[in-house]
Amino acid sequence: MIIDAILYLAAAAYVLGALVLIVFVGSFGVLLAIYWMIRRESPQLPVVPTADLPAITIQLPVFNEAHVIERLLDACARLDYPPGQLHIQVIDDSTDETTRLIRQRIAYWQDRGVSYIDLLRRPARSGYKAGALAYGLSQTTTDYIAVFDADFIPPRDFLHRTVPYFTANPNLALVQTRWNHLNRNTNGLTRAQALTMDGHFIVEQTARNRGQLPMSMNGTGGLWRVAALHDAGGWSSDTITEDLDLSYRALLRGWEFLYLPDVTVPGELPPQVQAYKIQQRRWATGMTENLIKNAIPLLRSRRYSPGKKLMGLAHLAQYAIQPLILLLFVLTPLLLWGDMFPRMPNLGPLFGAVGLIAPAIMITAQWEIGGNWMQRLLAFPVQFIIGAAAVLNNTWGVLNGLHRPGVEREFKRTPKFRLMQ
Repeated sequence: MIIDAILYLAAAAYVLGALVLIVFVGSFGVLLAIYWMIRRESPQLPVVPTADLPAITIQLPVFNEAHVIERLLDACARLDYPPGQLHIQVIDDSTDETTRLIRQRIAYWQDRGVSYIDLLRRPARSGYKAGALAYGLSQTTTDYIAVFDADFIPPRDFLHRTVPYFTANPNLALVQTRWNHLNRNTNGLTRAQALTMDGHFIVEQTARNRGQLPMSMNGTGGLWRVAALHDAGGWSSDTITEDLDLSYRALLRGWEFLYLPDVTVPGELPPQVQAYKIQQRRWATGMTENLIKNAIPLLRSRRYSPGKKLMGLAHLAQYAIQPLILLLFVLTPLLLWGDMFPRMPNLGPLFGAVGLIAPAIMITAQWEIGGNWMQRLLAFPVQFIIGAAAVLNNTWGVLNGLHRPGVEREFKRTPKFRLMQ
């Protein structure tokens, strides 16, 4: 009797969990459908004379980035923008030789006439990246900021292709650009990650933005209107994905976002399993914190329809679904042993249908990029294996995010290696 009860409870949990998973994955099918309907829609870059371009501050939050900091500073110093309208802040919390390298590189560029790079050092590394950005914002006098992580390289024309959009729409808070990859072909891990990232940045983010669904900044390669930052409450270290938190607070205040998939900023993909696990666990923790913090405000918002609120919840729950996947993995052997599947609803056709969505998103993204797109898809089996293997790691990250509000979590940075293709 007890065993039968356990089996029936396990079957009920499995069916309920499977239905939730089907709905969740189905939300990405909605994004894919939106993308195919709007994929040729592109915003028109406003024409702004060089003399009328607004001043902007480039913020570079840095912590122990000796391998990549000089490359980043060089790229920012070479940005094509009126020198009198450009200010670069290096907000450095480093405890290693990074600070010395920054000072040397600033002196190098000062000798060549680039006098608008400042080094900011905080008394303490409170709030981690969010705290650094908030500190830099307190020292900012421009109306706009752009943020780059240390392992990204902004192209020379980046500001000319992004800043003018702010001048055409006073309600535009964020311009987010697409991540590209410096080291896609380093190994199988980076090739697999690139497939996932391309699907997110080419299909999902474009669909969310053009479909007027909730979307977020991606931490780097984004530009903010300072007035919107202040109106939304500024950078906060309540979560360790401060970009997602700020994005939802700004959206719920009525600000608009713009995503530009045609403007790319190349960055590094973690080339080692341990580095990848650190990054994924941090994202899982931070997104879970944001789900807890922002789900209720989203549901109460009058800005979005019920369907768009559901899509927003699916966005916030991208990692929170991982424990559910793990549960289904664990229950499957038990239900097979108890011969329960013949007595349960047949969800196979639904699973089969939604199981095609992720591959379809990745295929679409690679097809849009062009070139040897079919060759790049050969990494899909590795991507599938990595995704399955990461479930336990990501579940642990989700559980780390289930803590009382106001408790600051450690921000574990992803190691950087200065890798290029």
